[in-house]
Amino acid sequence: MIFRETSLKGAFEIEVNKIEDERGFFGRLWCENELKAHGLNVDIKQINVSFSKKKGTLRGLHFQKPPFQECKLIKCTKGAIFDVVVDLRPFSPTYKKWHGVELSGENQKMLYVPTDFAHGFITLEENTEVMFFVSQFYTPQAESGIKWNDDSINIKWPLKPKIISEKDSAFPDFSSFEINI
Repeated sequence: MIFRETSLKGAFEIEVNKIEDERGFFGRLWCENELKAHGLNVDIKQINVSFSKKKGTLRGLHFQKPPFQECKLIKCTKGAIFDVVVDLRPFSPTYKKWHGVELSGENQKMLYVPTDFAHGFITLEENTEVMFFVSQFYTPQAESGIKWNDDSINIKWPLKPKIISEKDSAFPDFSSFEINI
């Protein structure tokens, strides 16, 4: 596994270290020892999957409120997404900053999302599948989110969303609530 810390402390782009031959390649998606060596949470409680039929489907920006915060390892297994994390830690020098990366079945990249970050993505291809390795059990009463196009965060999405759930569309702007992290 090849780890590259993003400009947001604790968030990592992770590449599969491919061992290739005429058959294709072999690589590791998860190694507790390697994640621990980078100071990352290795406690996985759930593995979730999402499938989006249409290009331009936007999901997010989601997070879990304390004490149910979760870190995630995101892997696009089919198709492609533009994956985004937003630092929600008020004490952080990168508070309200975002980082985006393309994840695809082809490039085999992953994104490690620390606790106290919002997460979302937009699909760049039809029939896209995304896996989430999650450190906390889903807790509906702790679920929250931020509006995907909040002006104070100013994410540069690569395309205009065509499909957004009612729930995600109804998330408030960042300034309209306090996040007690």
